[in-house]
Amino acid sequence: MPTISETYLENRWRVQPNHANNYGTVHGGHVMKWMDELGAMSAMRASGEPCVTASIDQMNFHRPVPTGDAVVIESYAYETGRTSVKVALEAARENPRTGDRETTTGSRFVFVAIDEDGSPISVPDLTVQSERCERLRERALERERTDD
Repeated sequence: MPTISETYLENRWRVQPNHANNYGTVHGGHVMKWMDELGAMSAMRASGEPCVTASIDQMNFHRPVPTGDAVVIESYAYETGRTSVKVALEAARENPRTGDRETTTGSRFVFVAIDEDGSPISVPDLTVQSERCERLRERALERERTDD
């Protein structure tokens, strides 16, 4: 059975002019796409199967990310159902020169594992084998209770 820590991924994208809206900040659709792609990879690590997006909980954009800064996204699975995997996602604005970060966006995505025919397939339970796993799960469940 996979652990929560084994599903943890972090990636960054530098905001280029082609990612920006008319205000010179990253377009929310790009952030959502990046979250979806990274979240699917966390879900695949949890399930061991290809996964597709089933739902996206509320997504709040708390602050903009200007062109030239980076968007850093953290992603990890924290709960599984029969065929589904819940993934916590958080995006932050990062200054590429200093590494300073501030959270910009948070959400939870639900992915469904599928077989080669595109039909839902069972997923294994996630295990919590360390304090880090417990902290990650608790952080996600707290966000779920407070809706970001």
